[in-house]
Order: sequence, then structure tokens, then C-alpha cells
Amino acid sequence: MKNGCYTALVTPFRNDLVDYDGLEKLCQFQIENGITGILAVGTTGESPTLAWDEHNSLIETIAKQTKGKCFCIAGTGSNNTNEALSATRHASEAGVDAVLLVDPYYNGPSSLEIRKEYITPVAKTFPNMVVIPYIIPGRSGTQMLPEDIAILSKEYPNVSAVKEATGNIENMRRTRKVCGPDFTIFSGDDALVVDMMTDPEISASGVISVASNIVPGPITQLVNLISEGKIEEAQTLHSALKPLFKLTSVVTMEETPFGPVKCLARNPLAIKTAMEIMGMPSGNCRKPLGRMTPKGLAVVIGYLKEVMDNHPELLAPVESFFNVDIRARIEDEAILKPLVYDEADLY
Repeated sequence: MKNGCYTALVTPFRNDLVDYDGLEKLCQFQIENGITGILAVGTTGESPTLAWDEHNSLIETIAKQTKGKCFCIAGTGSNNTNEALSATRHASEAGVDAVLLVDPYYNGPSSLEIRKEYITPVAKTFPNMVVIPYIIPGRSGTQMLPEDIAILSKEYPNVSAVKEATGNIENMRRTRKVCGPDFTIFSGDDALVVDMMTDPEISASGVISVASNIVPGPITQLVNLISEGKIEEAQTLHSALKPLFKLTSVVTMEETPFGPVKCLARNPLAIKTAMEIMGMPSGNCRKPLGRMTPKGLAVVIGYLKEVMDNHPELLAPVESFFNVDIRARIEDEAILKPLVYDEADLY
């Protein structure tokens, strides 16, 4: 896999059904803006709430859209190895270039078990498929450690990359040290891509990005600038993009009859809300994810306004491709009202 930006694509819904027309438009937008690759049905694509027939159909659609145009990764991970094997077989037949295997969530296997009982069966069964472990303990409640990744990469050359979303710089440095200089490390966090690519003890190759759903061109450019050693230009672009990077997680304090509580709008709720505001195919999140609170929506709108006020060129491709006026939509209550909970009914 080459250096670059790989978009963890949202799954657009309409009336809680997959919006395939919208999905194709999102793929076209990504490709026309020079994206390196697209990840189908990752966490951002709401894989936990997709039925397996939807999951497979989405992969088929995205594989077809990307064929010969950009790299295609399919999320085929599970907390059930047999399901991961079945999903990877389907993805292979659909023609994807790589599969992403999230650490098995909830049942909490050890790092040793993740390696031996989960990644190894997939890597061994599909030796011609690039297999990318996805390390995200904050979501999965478990973690395959760098040492086990190194053992895998030596035994199975197709385990040649990792999506690193631990947020732990020392863990990333350890991965590089034990896996060697030829192993590929991708940031799973937009905000850390500059640090991870410029740290010589990590030397990341790019990012599997959430924000690139909105700004595929600029984030691809960001990665390219770092790869070319143009660090000052990259830092300037990174600063301009920061408000959009914050859409992966929006935290507000909400008042209840018993005192304030923290409300965390986790990915992909905020990014899909922003896309819906801007007029991109998005739709609702599947339950149990819901809607933003009024405070949360205000935060999302604030980020969009900040970019439109200071760096409107970043969102100009959205306006052009989808034929929308973002400034007008940000102020349109008919668009905004369905995106939030009624404050009077919250508590």
C-alpha cells in the first residue's frame, strides 16, 4: 500500500435504508478529488448496525465504483472469527485490494489470542489479500500488541500494515521498532497524522481518515506535503483543517434534573450531521446512535462556520460537486431542526 489518505466512508441512509445512489455519489466525489483509497463499512460506515447482506452489498458497490480508480479496503472484522473469514471471502470475490480487521470487541481476547485465533486464520486462508489489523482499544475493549503484530508480519507477508488508533505515541513507536522499516503504519486519527508521519520513530504512511469524507483533496494534499518534506506547508494546511478534525467526537455538558452530565457524540454522528447540513448524501445514523443535542449541533455548525470564514476553499469542492450553498444551508432552520433532539424532551 502506498502513502496517502484512505477515506473511512460513511454509509448514507434514507428512511433507515442504505442510499445506494448517494453512496455512488460519495464515491465519485472522493475519486474526483484524488483520494488514495476508500474503506468500505468501517466504524465510520456503521458496520455494527449493518445486516450482513447490507454489509456485503455495500462492499460490492464500493469495489465496483473504485475499480481501476483508487485502492479499495473492506472492513471484514468481527468478534467472531468465522464471520471474519466469511466476510473476507466475500470481499475477496468482490475484488477489493485489502481488508481491515478490527480487534474483536466485547468478548475481549488477549493479544496472543487475537493473533493466533483471529488474524492468523484470515491471513493464512487469503495469502494474496492485504490484511490490516485495526487497533482501537477505546472501541474494542482489547488490543493486539506490537509484538504480536510483528510476529504476524514476519510469518504472513500479507499482514503488511496496521491502522493505529490507540492515541498512544509510545505504542506506535514500539510498533515501528519491532515491525521494522518496511511495515506500513496508518494513523487512525486525523489530528495525529502530522505527528505520526514526522516522528522518525513512527514514520507513518498516511491516514485512514474520517474528515476526508468532507475534504478528501486537502487531506490527500496534507499527506503528500509531508511525504515530500514540505513540513511548514503541511503544518499550515493542518491548522486550517483542525476544526473538521474535531468532528470525530463532540462533547457537550447537558443539564438534567439531577445535575449536568457529559454527552459524547461519537463518530460518525457529528461527521454525518455536518454532511447533512452541507447537502451531501448522509442521512441519519442507525440506532442506537441518534441525533445531536442542540448544544452539540451548535458545536458542529461552529466548526463549519470557522472553516467557511477562514478557509472557504477547503469546502469549495463540496459546493461545486453537490451544487450546494453551504453558508445558506448553515442558516436554514428547515434543514437544521430535524438533525437535533427537541431540547424540551431530552430530560
